[in-house]
Amino acid sequence: MENKFEFTEKQRFTQWWLWLLLSVVMIYTIYNFIEDRQYFSTLELAISILIPTLVIILFLVIRLETKIDEHGISVRFFPFQITFRYYPWRNIKKAYVRKYSPLTEYGGWGMRQGLFGKGKAYNVKGNEGLQIILNDKKKVLIGTQKQNELKLYLENSKKV
Repeated sequence: MENKFEFTEKQRFTQWWLWLLLSVVMIYTIYNFIEDRQYFSTLELAISILIPTLVIILFLVIRLETKIDEHGISVRFFPFQITFRYYPWRNIKKAYVRKYSPLTEYGGWGMRQGLFGKGKAYNVKGNEGLQIILNDKKKVLIGTQKQNELKLYLENSKKV
């Protein structure tokens, strides 16, 4: 049974343009494999198929997980982080949902380090996230697709 004082979210890369790009790269690689196989060694052919396949598998596996409860905020960018990064409420000065620009503030999506004091970001899509400001002034932004539910959770929990 889910705790009513808990917020959880799992996100994946589901953007159509990303999967289109990955598909085009894979189709192009297979096409070149079929057309020019006499010019490549077996190892080169295997690598040229293996690398795009591994990239596609990686994007299928990647997920951003967020858990918020009465103790704090936990985030994990799997498979790059096996364990959750935990931010206890006592270390958080402020937490709120805001719009942001993934490209201009953090250089894109994924696990990112923003420039000019923007702090760390965890995101996979969209432009809304949970902005956390820690007591030591460090910042962490966690992307969300459940911004309304998250705002409501923060208002009802009255943690920050």
